[in-house]
Parts: sequence; structure tokens; C-alpha cells
Amino acid sequence: MSISTIITAAGKNSRMRKDQISRNMELKNKLILPFKDKTVIETTIDNALSANVDECIVVLGHYASEIMDAIFDNYNDSVKFVINDPVDVGLSVSLYNGLSNIESDFALCITADQPTVSTETFNNMIDVIENADDPYRTISILRRRKTGLLDTAEGLGMPFVAPRENLMKYLENENDNLNPILRKIFADGYTFYGVKEKNEKELLNINHYDDYLQLLD
Repeated sequence: MSISTIITAAGKNSRMRKDQISRNMELKNKLILPFKDKTVIETTIDNALSANVDECIVVLGHYASEIMDAIFDNYNDSVKFVINDPVDVGLSVSLYNGLSNIESDFALCITADQPTVSTETFNNMIDVIENADDPYRTISILRRRKTGLLDTAEGLGMPFVAPRENLMKYLENENDNLNPILRKIFADGYTFYGVKEKNEKELLNINHYDDYLQLLD
């Protein structure tokens, strides 16, 4: 079973910028804020590269040059960078563009503002797919409410593992957030399996500056 990681890093950063303005701070993309010994996005990439995956794709859009300037030299040999064109698109387009640049059977899909999701949790999600009765009709996803077999896709998002070609069919010609698409996939009878987090911080994304401070604590 071949698996690639897609990391989406193409957003507008609008909520973080608004918070930084209100605090009279220097405007800086949330993905290149310091986190542990590196930056937010580098920590996410490192956790993904350490998982049982064959390659890593980072999808950029808004602020692509700012992000590339900060991290490219550290990852030009280990990561493939894809830039959305046009840049002002929904998350579904970023994910589709990433999936279009891999040949693996499955994809581990992550957002770059999830630096606390551990390699262990990524591997647990991959294990679910590898042990599924029908992996091509299974979505393994970091749980939000229940763990194990799920009876709804409400509230779900990344990270998750999915079959590449089937996922692309749902993403094609969509320009939307992810959850409505996951609900369509669930309605079509796919098995959704919720994987338990290693700790509660794995369930947090960095949208606001207070989120960032909470994860640093």
C-alpha cells in the first residue's frame, strides 16, 4: 500500500492577521511563527515525514513566497511544493491540487496549522486503513466526538487518510470547505473510523493568536 502526505498551507491567514493588528503586533503568517525549535509548518512537516508515508506534498497559495522563503532551504530535497493557481480558492481545491501531484493509492491529508498532531497519531490513522476490510471505501480520521466506527461526519475535518482516486472524484469541480464534502462521502456509504488523539492539544488548529499561545503552553 503506497501513501503520500498532502499538507495544505494555502489559506488567507485572515483571523491571525486580525488578531495581530488588534495587538499592535508585527504581521506574520501563522505558519512561520516559532513553535518549539522550528516553526509551526516545519513542525507539522517533520511529524508527517516521520510517519509511515512515501512522500510529502505541501500545497501553497496565499503568502506562498513568505512561507517558501522561511522553510524551502530546509525541505527542498524532502518535500514537493505545489502552488495553487489561482490562489484564492477553497480548501477543497488545495487538496485536489495536492492529490493531483501524487501517484500513491492513499493520502494522509493534513493542514499545516496542526503542529501538535503526533507521528504516532498519524501512524494510528494509517494502520486503520491498512487493516480495513475495504480500504478503498474507508476514511480514517482524527476523531472529534466518538472514536471507532462513526455514525456521522458532522464536525469532522483534517487530518484524515483516504483513498486518493475516490477522494479526488468528490473534490473535483468543488470550491468549498472540507466538511460538506466529507458528509457527501459518508452519505454514500463509506466507513468512517474515528482515531483517538494522543492528547487534547492534537484536536486544536491554530486559527487565532490565543490558539497559538495555548499550544505553546
